[in-house]
Amino acid sequence: MSDHKGTVVVTGASTGIGRATALRLAQGGFTVYGGVRKPEDAEALEGAAEGDLRALRIDVTDQEQIRSAAGAVSEATAGAGIAGLVNNAGVVIAGPVEFIPLNDLRRQLEINLIGQVAVTQAFMPGLRRARGRIVNVASVGGRVGTPFLGPYNASKFALEGISEAMRIELRPWGIDVCLIEPGRVATDIYDKGATAANAVRERMPDEGEALYGDAFDVIHARFGKARERAVEPDRVAKAIEHALTARRPKSRYLIGRDARILVGLSSLLPARAFGSLVERDMGLPRKAPKTD
Repeated sequence: MSDHKGTVVVTGASTGIGRATALRLAQGGFTVYGGVRKPEDAEALEGAAEGDLRALRIDVTDQEQIRSAAGAVSEATAGAGIAGLVNNAGVVIAGPVEFIPLNDLRRQLEINLIGQVAVTQAFMPGLRRARGRIVNVASVGGRVGTPFLGPYNASKFALEGISEAMRIELRPWGIDVCLIEPGRVATDIYDKGATAANAVRERMPDEGEALYGDAFDVIHARFGKARERAVEPDRVAKAIEHALTARRPKSRYLIGRDARILVGLSSLLPARAFGSLVERDMGLPRKAPKTD
């Protein structure tokens, strides 16, 4: 194992990108605190580690738990500070914006945006002491909007914007802020997204089903195929490791062929032409259904 590289906190480390990142960083010589919400996830994470990986209870919507976690890490490091914070925790709320329950939209923003800011604020003293780095896991969905993922897009667009502001604000203290922008990643987020979309659909009025039922069927099938040609979580974890260790990290890490194509086309094509391309690619209905 390489020499000790410092302490890093990773939120949302139970599964997917967060888990892969925590395992990679621990194996690479960091002391890693992996944020989880359930005791069984803590046990599984620590059991899979090669290196110094410690599970840490962090629900990003629980301010008291966040404060307690930051205090525990500060005490464990004897006030030396942390080398990095990886804000990865997140969820997907899916469905047509017209019929998204507002409480679901609030929950999307609370977890994917406000929770990230709350965690960052709590760990900022440790980051400043060690001139650490902040790595925010956004998405290509923070650069390009996708039908039926409006709430998720909103949270990731907002995370991009707030990261840009922090990058400049924190420059005097030598704290870099990096954005990770993956396209499709082979995680269970698609299953969770499909479940969330179904929940929204079940609560829609009859009018919503009449207007969007056919599109829902297409989106559900799309979620089922999303793992095809998706990159593995460790590829994203590798980019996060680079953001934490490179002498001059990138401001943005766009990951995956699909992500590069999507961002490239959105910048080259007029908005209407790009929208039509997305419709065709996703197989969405081109005409509004007939309603009474």
